[in-house]
Amino acid sequence: MHPRLCNTCGTFAKRFMGGAEIELTTLFADVRGSTGLAEKQRPTEFADLMNRFYKASTDVLIKSNAFIDKLVGDEVVALFVPVFAGPSYCRAAIDAAEKLLRATGHDAPDACWIPLGVGVHTGTAFMGAVGAKDQKIEITALGDAMNVGARLASEAKQREAFISEATVEAAGMDLSHLERRELKLKGRSEPVAVRVLRVDSTPAGEKRT
Repeated sequence: MHPRLCNTCGTFAKRFMGGAEIELTTLFADVRGSTGLAEKQRPTEFADLMNRFYKASTDVLIKSNAFIDKLVGDEVVALFVPVFAGPSYCRAAIDAAEKLLRATGHDAPDACWIPLGVGVHTGTAFMGAVGAKDQKIEITALGDAMNVGARLASEAKQREAFISEATVEAAGMDLSHLERRELKLKGRSEPVAVRVLRVDSTPAGEKRT
């Protein structure tokens, strides 16, 4: 979660259960082939690698005013909510996806230090306190928007960020220069259109309008 919020979220969650349906953009960053990476390394070495990934990711996301939902296993989950990230929250999520790929070395052929795929999607989700009031409680988001974001990240190959057309439209950005795909996501009846963002040595945002 965002450092400006971490001192208050725990108290809020314990006092007030529930939440509200809001429009947000979700970002999932998933390490590709983490099982194979873990197999080839000692547990401490793998933990060091994942901690480096968590730090690089949180540095980018905090600067982007994201609400960091989870650091779990080989994945980072972030929420871009208007009240925190501002009215340009969709654009902020797209920019953060690009910066995450750059921060992990995907902008140079031999500089990648951890293989990463990213999914970004915009939609309506329930956000609030969930769990058992007298036990474990979390502030998180639930719903189809979250499921789609997770599926996009799982489909993205190394060096790719799948940006849903819903996010592109909500951001008001012209990403027509990016490859467009129609994805049939597991468990979902309707396909999801995405733009495929990859990075190279071009400075972030230079090709955008």
